Order: sequence, then structure tokens, then C-alpha cells
Amino acid sequence: MGNIEKRHLIISAFFLLSLFTLSSCERENKLNSEDKDAVVITCGMVAHEYAACKKGVSRWMQKTGKKAQVVPAPNGSNERLTLFQQHLAAGASDIDIYQVDMVWPGLLARHLVDLNPYLSTAQRQQYLPQLLKNNTVNGKLVSLPWFLNVGLLYYRKDLLEKYGISVPKTWEELESAARYIQEKEKQASNDGLWGYVFQGKAYEGLTCNAIEWIASYPNGGSIVELDGRVSINNPDAIYITQKIADWIGTLTPRGVLNYEQEDCRGIFQLGKAIFMRNWPYAWVVLNNPESAVAGNVGITILPKGGKNGHSSSVLGGWNLAVSKYSKRKKDAIDLVLFLTSKNEQRRRALEHGYYPTTHSLYKEEKIKAISPVTSLMLDVLKNAVPRPAGQTGAKYSQVSAMF
Repeated sequence: MGNIEKRHLIISAFFLLSLFTLSSCERENKLNSEDKDAVVITCGMVAHEYAACKKGVSRWMQKTGKKAQVVPAPNGSNERLTLFQQHLAAGASDIDIYQVDMVWPGLLARHLVDLNPYLSTAQRQQYLPQLLKNNTVNGKLVSLPWFLNVGLLYYRKDLLEKYGISVPKTWEELESAARYIQEKEKQASNDGLWGYVFQGKAYEGLTCNAIEWIASYPNGGSIVELDGRVSINNPDAIYITQKIADWIGTLTPRGVLNYEQEDCRGIFQLGKAIFMRNWPYAWVVLNNPESAVAGNVGITILPKGGKNGHSSSVLGGWNLAVSKYSKRKKDAIDLVLFLTSKNEQRRRALEHGYYPTTHSLYKEEKIKAISPVTSLMLDVLKNAVPRPAGQTGAKYSQVSAMF
């Protein structure tokens, strides 16, 4: 079997494996795998994520005259990580650029190119410093921050206004407001309305939600502390996780145990939920003119844990990394630098609502207008709670799965 045929086989396998997350696939996504000079990049499929990625890659091709192909990756972070680990462990050279989660650098570092030598001082200074620190493993910068995610609270502002209820500041207030509105709407024959939806499937999204719950309480902790101490067995953590569990079937649909972010967004967008925890991307989609809830959606920081707690949002987001097995490293690195550049991040923010990883963009008025919380993002990031990936290292996936 020749090199071209082998490359076609591996990319086709990768492509087909990703299809199990999709209901359909555009015919234009078929890979022209015989073009051995094309850089191959993986991109997610959540909402408009794939289209935004393809447009950025297309702009790079127009600018450089180079070729690139975009491969859809599974939406579920756990499935995606497993697929990437298998591909990289095999030393496959067919995928040049991987879209990696904020907590994967330590897990995948040995397979990735050190990007430090390719960054100028000016380029390095544009990124939020905590993100570069997060992506540095043993002195090597193994991925560049592409866009940020933080957990946010979405709510039906029309329903809160209808019943004269303020936006909840604590989880307890959220519970009270949701139950009250649910009951009132049920009396009005709207008995298909749920109080709160979140990412409850047994995957990384649930870990994010649960860390936000427990970390919002004064002594909830974050599973494993920086000194390695396992802190999860404490009264605050037990209290809030039991409270959320008690919501299942009454305040929250039982189906939430299989919900990822798009499932939540779909339920909320159909007008079937009062409150929702989700990532920033949902704001633009929910307010699309064709959305059933357009104009009736509010967004704010997550509730705090009781009157003495504080809002805690998990620091999330996605990076771009270059495989050390790539045979097109020069072009792959150039594409990563382009996609994570200030100008491209500005375009993605304005056109698609993605939060930038470059701090100076948050000072621009057009960026501030993306959503009501954009102006708060830098403050949210200062108080963002990291997942315990650093202190658990290569065992983070096991910790997350067990949690």
C-alpha cells in the first residue's frame, strides 16, 4: 500500500469515527486526501463552530496560497480525547493540527510541537498570561489559546419580569425562583416547562458543572487542591451536590443525565426551560432571529453558593496544537499562528460570538457589545476556578471520570 493510500485510509477512518456524533454531514466535507501538501486540522461541530473554523482556514489559504482541509471532530470532549490519544499514540502524521481542550496539554504534551520558538515577543504578549501558563508543560508551549469558555447562567428574562422576580444571585434563589415560575406556568397550562437544565451526562461537561457548584461555596474546594490534598469530602460539597441531585425529575428533567451543551441549548431555545448553565457560544444562537426565545434571553454570571459564597466559573476553552508527527509542520504552525492571531480572533468574536484569548480585544467597544457579560469577562477570568488538571497530571482523566 502506497503512502497516499495509507494517508487516505487513516484520515478516512478518523473522519468516519467522528460521524457518530453527527446527524448529517455536508458532502463538501469529503476529504481530498490525495493532496499530500494540504494541512489537515480538526475542528469541533458545536453550533456554528465548524463553519467559523472553515472560514478562518479559508482566509489563511487565500492569504498564503497554501492548502488545508478541515476534519470534523466529535462534540463530546471525552470521545474526542480518546480518538486523539489513539491517533497520536500510533504516531500518525495525517492530522497536523488538533483542537484541544484546556485540560489536555499535560495529557498530550509528549506528542505536540513546542511553539515557543515561533512566537515573537509581541505575539506572546497578546494572550492572557494565565492561558499561556496553562498550555506550558515542562517549559514547552504545546498549544496556543484559540477561544475562551466560561460557565454562564442563561435565563428567560420575560418570565422573570412576568412574575416580578429578580435574577437569582445564589443557587438557593435560583431553586426558589424556578419552582415558583414552574408552578405558576403549570397553572396556566404550560406544564412542559423545566426550571433548570445543565450538562449532566457523565462526561467532562458534568465535571465542569459540578466544580462550579462546589467551588461557589466557602469551603467547597475543587476536588483536589494545589497541594495535592483531596478536598471533595466536605459539608459544602455534599450539600450542593445532594441539592442538585434532588432537582432531577422535578426542577430538572431526568433526561439531563444524558445532556451535553447542545442538548441543553436545544431545550432552552424551544422555550422549555427557565434557567440554563451553558458556555458563551449559546448567546448568539439563542438570539438568532429564527430562535423561539430571541429577545427574551438574559445572561449573567453563575450563582454563588449561599450568602457567603461567590460565583465560580470553570475556566474552559480550546487551543490549537501541532502534532510532532506532522510532515507539514511549517505550514501547520503558520496556520495555528494565523487562527489564534488578534485579527482572526476579532473576526470570530464579531461574527460568531467567541470570546477571545487576547486581553486587548476586551477593550474594544464592538467586542464589548457581543453580549451583556463581555465587559465582565476579565473579572470573571480572574475568579475562574481551574479544573485540577495541573495537580493530577496524566491522571486527570481518571480523576474526572471518577468524579
